[in-house]
Amino acid sequence: MNSFVYRDGYLFAEEVSLATIADRFGTPCYVYSRSMIEDRWHAFDEAFGARDHRLCYSVKANSNLAVLNVLSRLGSGFGIVSGGELERVLRAGGDASRVVFSGVGKSDAEMRQGLQAGIDCFNIESADELSRLNDIAADTGVQAPIALRINPDIDPNTHPYISTGLKQNKFGIPIEIAGDLYARAQSMPNITINGVACHIGSQLTEMAPFVDTLDRLLMLVDALRGNGVELKNLDLGGGLGIPYRDEQPPTPQDYVATLMDKLDKSSSKELRIIIEPGRALVGEAGLLLTRVEYVKHGEIKNFAVMDAGVNDFIRPALYDAWHEILPVSKRGKGATHTYDVVGPVCESSDFLGRERELSVAKGDVLAIKCAGAYGACMTSRYNTRPLAVEVMVDKDKTHLIRRRETIDEMLATESILPG
Repeated sequence: MNSFVYRDGYLFAEEVSLATIADRFGTPCYVYSRSMIEDRWHAFDEAFGARDHRLCYSVKANSNLAVLNVLSRLGSGFGIVSGGELERVLRAGGDASRVVFSGVGKSDAEMRQGLQAGIDCFNIESADELSRLNDIAADTGVQAPIALRINPDIDPNTHPYISTGLKQNKFGIPIEIAGDLYARAQSMPNITINGVACHIGSQLTEMAPFVDTLDRLLMLVDALRGNGVELKNLDLGGGLGIPYRDEQPPTPQDYVATLMDKLDKSSSKELRIIIEPGRALVGEAGLLLTRVEYVKHGEIKNFAVMDAGVNDFIRPALYDAWHEILPVSKRGKGATHTYDVVGPVCESSDFLGRERELSVAKGDVLAIKCAGAYGACMTSRYNTRPLAVEVMVDKDKTHLIRRRETIDEMLATESILPG
């Protein structure tokens, strides 16, 4: 379902006008639809039917406490990549025993934090990390549950910045040496082998890379079992994309059905399947509201200068990402022109969209779609600009889930030299 629709010329989020939200909370403003997040989670969950599985939402996609709380109420697990994300999950009501911890640079403190919280699994990304975790678990007096995150050297056919499953990427353990490292893990007194994990990238829009990855993982699982390594989980990561423009990614139902069909034909069909969707759960469920400050016409380019910039929404500048940009009100619009939609930040890379056909005037509010993932969580205070406000819409109710910070709050942790 799509909760962002026009009614009588005005764009709504569920039952609330986005124009009303912009006037009440100001702009820039991220707006999320609770029903879209919940519907998307249920679509993945129900696609598994009675099969043993766990959805672990990828926290890095959108880590707002309210978003995490909505998912924790559904019974979601969580995929984290830092100790800070673990703390967010716990404060949002998440269950530590349903948390998997990935990331190539886990610190001693983060390992201790995860062990003390009782997380389900550490996804190990190097031999050194495995040895360190064993030592810290011994010092803590507990067993550390682990899976090795496998790098299968598969091209996910996505942007190179969000590819994680090729040999040139920093992530995971080469599949060729995984058997030896599992054997080493078996000999470590404070390590308990939990399963096998893999994640090859983000914004994948076809099934072939997922299927190829599963084929290689199942071969590895068979080899490990032949060597006496018992497993209970197969963590297939996340990465399913969303339609930003003209992409046609698989539905959650098709994604799950394709993978389960492959698994059912293997000797490992009894394994519990873990998936870690992030973008696919929240990406389409959020948008960014921004107001026109100036309209600037030139010989070569026309610019709509907005109050949101690259510090508020970095995806277009970082990934050359395309996001649909819509007027919050279609009423009383004149002729359209081609505009670059840009921000106020002092960088030439500060753009939200290029060459868009729009009818805009000072004060108009525009909505940048599919901003629910890797939007607010990647914001910065560059140019000493306060972080954007965030709002969650639940039917006809609007909840402020992050207020706009003040300049005093931004500067509170800094100090000048004495004397």
